[in-house]
Amino acid sequence: MEIAGKAAVVTGGGTGVGRATALELAKRGCSVLINYSRSKDEAEQTAADVSALGVKGIAVQADIADDAACRRMIDTAVKEFGRLDVLVNNAGTTAFVAHEDLEGLALDDWNRIFSTNVIGTFQVCRAAKEALMASGSGEIVNVSSIAGIRGLGSSIPYCASKAALNNMTVTLARVFAPKVRVNAVAPGFITTRWLQDGLGQANYDALKIRAEEHAPLRKVCDAEDVAALILNVITGPDLVTGQIIAIEGGALIASASFR
Repeated sequence: MEIAGKAAVVTGGGTGVGRATALELAKRGCSVLINYSRSKDEAEQTAADVSALGVKGIAVQADIADDAACRRMIDTAVKEFGRLDVLVNNAGTTAFVAHEDLEGLALDDWNRIFSTNVIGTFQVCRAAKEALMASGSGEIVNVSSIAGIRGLGSSIPYCASKAALNNMTVTLARVFAPKVRVNAVAPGFITTRWLQDGLGQANYDALKIRAEEHAPLRKVCDAEDVAALILNVITGPDLVTGQIIAIEGGALIASASFR
């Protein structure tokens, strides 16, 4: 898909993978709506950086767990850009709870994580369906995680939510075909502020070293790596849909003993 002159929505677009993806889209001539829930300053800065690249960038607040907010966000994108061709579902949340600590999880944790990572993503896709179909060659890329494949990650509900997202990606690929392709990217360990804040610096540093030692390529992802894969999915061959594409330095083929 050629994206010059087209328009995109990136949820959770103010920081990390979302910001990197918005900038990569803009560099290729695509206008971008940067969605945020709480990171207003970062989202507005990303929108300004997008606009500085010669396309239109706007920041729009919406909690994707709120269906009405999702619909307003997509309506804003279509009104501002006159079209919608690309949707990158990057917004997500978690709780950092050891898997062995079953009592450490409350029902609110499950509801919050699934409301954003699964239901929220569904709601954005549903809201965007008409506009993406009208594009004639629309693209949806969901940002998942290898936690949904390996069952290892920040918490049990996070892993379960990403497994559900992977499954939903396949189902939506059937629903949106043939006019819209739906795929997911599944990063491993990512060097982002989100993970640093969640783990704490000491735990983050230790886990990063372990992840690098475990991966056959001896590397972990940064936000730009994941953004590059997202752009490759969007601009690459148009016969790829319903796929979960991992980017994890080979961690999935390494020894299962790593945790």
